[in-house]
Amino acid sequence: MPNGQWFPPEWSGRIRALAQGELTVAPARRAATVMLLRDAVDGPSVHMLRRSTSMAFAGGAYAYPGGGVDPRDDDRLVRWAGPGRDVWARRLGVDAASAQAIVCAAVRETYEEAGVLLAGETAETVVGDTTGDDWEADRAALVDRELSFAEFLDRRGLTLRSDLLAAWTRWITPEFEPKRYDTWFFVAALPTGQRTRNASTEADHTVWIRPADAALGYDAGELLMMPPTVATLRELQTYGSAAEALEAAVGRDLAPVLARPRVEGDEVVLSWPGQDEFTKRVPLAGGDR
Repeated sequence: MPNGQWFPPEWSGRIRALAQGELTVAPARRAATVMLLRDAVDGPSVHMLRRSTSMAFAGGAYAYPGGGVDPRDDDRLVRWAGPGRDVWARRLGVDAASAQAIVCAAVRETYEEAGVLLAGETAETVVGDTTGDDWEADRAALVDRELSFAEFLDRRGLTLRSDLLAAWTRWITPEFEPKRYDTWFFVAALPTGQRTRNASTEADHTVWIRPADAALGYDAGELLMMPPTVATLRELQTYGSAAEALEAAVGRDLAPVLARPRVEGDEVVLSWPGQDEFTKRVPLAGGDR
């Protein structure tokens, strides 16, 4: 039975072109995504959304809330609590301005797509409720980029709680894709009093699901996913609580995972470092396997 790995038909030709030096590689845009966890009696569940089937990229695939960095978050200091920007810079392998922008993207995208906000009025508190017309108006302004995240926090008198996030892994979109992202994956626990909702225009369904169950759904071909999603689900399923996962994140390797093609005989082999289950073989002369 085939699994649920997302592999569109046009990839085969692009993989061949890349391996043969015939493809111009697009730059990767910085991005962030958050694996939001909540505890239950049978262990933690993770919040996932299903991308609308009408989406040109990964339509129908399950993923986490996330998206690209807003360049405005590089050059304006935001209200900030938790580890300093220099600490985050060392952890993420970037400069301090980029670290702020990446962490801001993680928090902002979680709010935009799931309605969950990792911020509070003080460095020790978290917003308890983000529902209501006024909150929705601000969220919509963020989505439309009419409002920067720093302006949103200032308007609300809120402080970003970077201590509620932990960096988990980093994946870069393969070089044969026309639209590419350099994505940092974070883990966070659902704040007390807040609840998720499908606030994304790019998703048609959301679910709280145990990582092991989501991985099983992928293995059975029932849930469509991209390699980074499956890999992180398999990693998360070993932890008994959100706190355990957050603690484990501290020591994790953030070396970027980037798929590379190589020619072996009459095939092009696409492989992700340390992720053998996702290896794909494409005939060099054309056709799919």
